[in-house]
Amino acid sequence: MQHVTAFSRPETVPPVAALVPKRNVWILDSWRDLILYVGTPLLIIPLFTLAQARWSAQEIYLFVAAFGAMGHHLPGMIRAYGDRALFERFRWRFIIAPIFLLAVCVGFYFWDIKTNPVVMIVFLWGVWHGMMQTYGFGRIYDAKTGSFAALTRRLDFATCGIWFAAGVILSPARMTDTLEGFYGCGLPFISPAGIHALQQTLFFAAVAISILWLANYVRMWVAGTRQNPVKLALFITSVAFWWYCNNGVANILAGIALFEVFHDVQYLSLVWIYNRNRVEKDRSIGGFMRFIFRRSGSLIGLYIGLVFAYGSIGYLNSSIGIETITRVLTGVVAASGLLHFYYDGFIWKVREKSTRQSLGLTGGTADVNVGGFVPGWALHASKWAVAFVIPLAAMWFGKVYRAAPPADRSGYVAADLPASARAHFNYGAALQQIGRLDEAEKEYNAALRVDPNYVKVHVNLALVLVSKSKLDEAKKYYERAVQLDPSAGEVRSGYAYLLERLGRADEARAEYENAIRLSPKSARLFYTYAAFLDKKGELDAAIAQYQRALQVDPNLADAHSELATALFTKGDLPRAEAHYLEAARLDPKRADIHSNFGSLLLREGKTSQAILQYEEALRLDPKLTEAEENLRVARASDTRFKAHAPK
Repeated sequence: MQHVTAFSRPETVPPVAALVPKRNVWILDSWRDLILYVGTPLLIIPLFTLAQARWSAQEIYLFVAAFGAMGHHLPGMIRAYGDRALFERFRWRFIIAPIFLLAVCVGFYFWDIKTNPVVMIVFLWGVWHGMMQTYGFGRIYDAKTGSFAALTRRLDFATCGIWFAAGVILSPARMTDTLEGFYGCGLPFISPAGIHALQQTLFFAAVAISILWLANYVRMWVAGTRQNPVKLALFITSVAFWWYCNNGVANILAGIALFEVFHDVQYLSLVWIYNRNRVEKDRSIGGFMRFIFRRSGSLIGLYIGLVFAYGSIGYLNSSIGIETITRVLTGVVAASGLLHFYYDGFIWKVREKSTRQSLGLTGGTADVNVGGFVPGWALHASKWAVAFVIPLAAMWFGKVYRAAPPADRSGYVAADLPASARAHFNYGAALQQIGRLDEAEKEYNAALRVDPNYVKVHVNLALVLVSKSKLDEAKKYYERAVQLDPSAGEVRSGYAYLLERLGRADEARAEYENAIRLSPKSARLFYTYAAFLDKKGELDAAIAQYQRALQVDPNLADAHSELATALFTKGDLPRAEAHYLEAARLDPKRADIHSNFGSLLLREGKTSQAILQYEEALRLDPKLTEAEENLRVARASDTRFKAHAPK
C-alpha cells in the first residue's frame, strides 16, 4: 500500500471509479415482466384464436366478463377491508360507498335492465380505469429508474388519456354503442359534422401529444436523466393492443374480452406482489389477508380460485334465467365494478410512501391526507357529484323525458357514423322491428357496402326478403351467411326454415339437424326442428324434440304449448294438461295457449274450466274467432247456461 504525506513528491494518482449500483428497470424480472405486463398481448391473441375455434365470441365474452372482469375486483376488496391501517384511514368511504352504490345500481336495474344510465357511467369509468392502470404502470417503471420529472408525468398522463379516448371515439363499432347509449339517455343529437370534427380533432391532438412525448423522451435520454425504456415498450404494446381490440377485431365483444384479459393479468399479478410485500413488512396486518398473501406457491392457486369464485356471481347473472334475481345480480355486478374503479383511485397511489415501499420503490411523499381550506369530506363529495351523481341524474332525466323512439335514435347514430356497418345494422333492425321493411332493406345494404362479411346483416336481410315473399333472393343471403359462419346453428336453422318454405323438405331436414348438432345448448333450435317434424306429421319424433328443448330450457313457453298440443293429438290428456298449465304460467298473455287449453278441458268434460280459458283467450285477443266459436259450444253444453237460456 502506498502512503502519501505532505512532504512526498506530487504524483498523478488515477481516480478510483465509484461503484454505482446498477438500477433494476423491471418490477419483477425481465421474463416475468414481459409475460405479465409488457408483452402479454402477444400471448393473448394466439390463445384467443384457439379459443374461438371452440367457443363463440359471445361465450368467450360472458366467461371473461364474469370470471375475469368481476373476479379481479376481489383482491382490491380484500385489501380495502383487510388492511387495518388503510380501513381506519378511509373508514367512511369503505362503509358508505358500497351501500350507496348497491342501492343505486340495483334500483336502476329494477327500473330498466337495458337502456340504463348506470351502464354509461360504468362504461366511462371503465375506460378511465383501463387508461389509469396503464399510466400507473408507467409511473412504477419510471420510479424504478428514479425518473420523477413533473413534465414527464404530465405527458405520460396526456398520452395515455388521449390514445385511450381515441381508441373509442375513432372506432366505428365502439362509437356506435356509445352513441346508442347516450342517445338512449336523452343526449341531444350531434350532427354528423360535429362527430367528424370531434374525431379529426382528437386524432391530430393524439399525434401532437405523442410527438411531444417522444421529444421529451429523447431530450431526457441525451441529458442523461433517462426514463425507463420498459415504460416505452409498455405504452406501445398497451396503446396498440387497445387500438387493435377496439378497431382491429371484427366482433366488438371479442375485442372487449381480449383487452379485459390483458388488464386482469396485469392487475392480479401486481396486486399479489403488492399485498405479499405488505404482509411481510407490516406485522399489524393479520387475519385472512395475512393468510392468503403469505409467501407460498400453493396460495397463488387459492388466490386465483377465490377470484374465480367471486366472478361466478357475474356468471350466475347471465345464466340464472329468473328475471327478479337477474336484475338484482346485474345491479350487484355494476356496483362491484364501480366500487373497484373507485377504490383503485385512492388505495394504490404510487406517489405515497407506503405504496412505494410495498412495490419495492424508493422515495415518495408521506401518505397524503386532504387538508387545507376546504374540508376533505367536502372536496371528496364534490368529486362524486361531478363524476357520478350529476351525470347519472342528467341521463335519468333525459331518458325519462327527452329520449327519442328507438328507431329514431338508431337513425341518428347511422347518420353520425356512415362508415359503421354496426350502426346501419342497428338502424335496419330497429326499422324491421316496426315493419318498415323497405327502409330496413336499404340500411342492411348500406351495412354490407361497408362490411360485406357481416353475418348478422346477411341473416336479417334474408328475413326481410322472406317477409316480402322474395324467397329465392333471400336464399342467396342465407347461403352467404352459412358460408361465412358455417358453425352458427341459429343461421342454419333460419336457412332450414327458408328451404322448408321453398318446398325443399329433405334439405331443410338436413339443415335443422346440422343446427342442433352445432348448437346443442339452444332450446329454440330443438323447438324449431320439432315444429318442422310436427308439420310433416312425424308426431313421435316431434314430441322427442320438444322434450329435448325443455331439457335445455324448462322455461320455454312455446315448447310447452306445442308439446301439449302434440300430446293432446295423441290422446295423452293428463300430460298435455300439465304442459298447457306450465305454458300459461310462463306466458299468461298468450291467447292461443288459453284457447287450446280450453279445448283440452272441454274434451275432458271440464266444461266450466274450459269456459274460463276461452273467456281469458278472448279477453287477451277479442278477434280470436276459434275461441269465440268454442266458447259458444262450451256454453251450449253447460247446464248452467242451458238453465238461463231464453225459451
